[in-house]
Amino acid sequence: MNLSVSLASGEPIYQQIKEQIKKQILSGQLVEGEPLPSIRNLAHDLQISVITTKRAYDELEQEGLVMSVAGKGTFVSEKNKESIREAKYRQLEERIRQIAAESKALGLKKADVIGLIDLFYGEEQG
Repeated sequence: MNLSVSLASGEPIYQQIKEQIKKQILSGQLVEGEPLPSIRNLAHDLQISVITTKRAYDELEQEGLVMSVAGKGTFVSEKNKESIREAKYRQLEERIRQIAAESKALGLKKADVIGLIDLFYGEEQG
């Protein structure tokens, strides 16, 4: 697992870690049952606080993407297929929201945007 943090970024460090791990889970780079680095090891490797790392892991666990097993560590959740689908759906909704806002700003009509979606949808099925 490859993670990096930027102190210059305006985003909190725990959020950077959480989003990078989440992205790797959603993309399939991290698979079900795969262990994550221990909280202490990750904190040491990234030269950050253990509390910061724990917060990122806790939030991922609340989202159902990872699970902690006492004495064993933190793993990519084996029951996360629905969680991943839901998370991907939320990401898609956000991208569509952005596309709708950009389309409106360009003065495009809804029918034009739907036509583009139909066009690209057809390309993937062909």
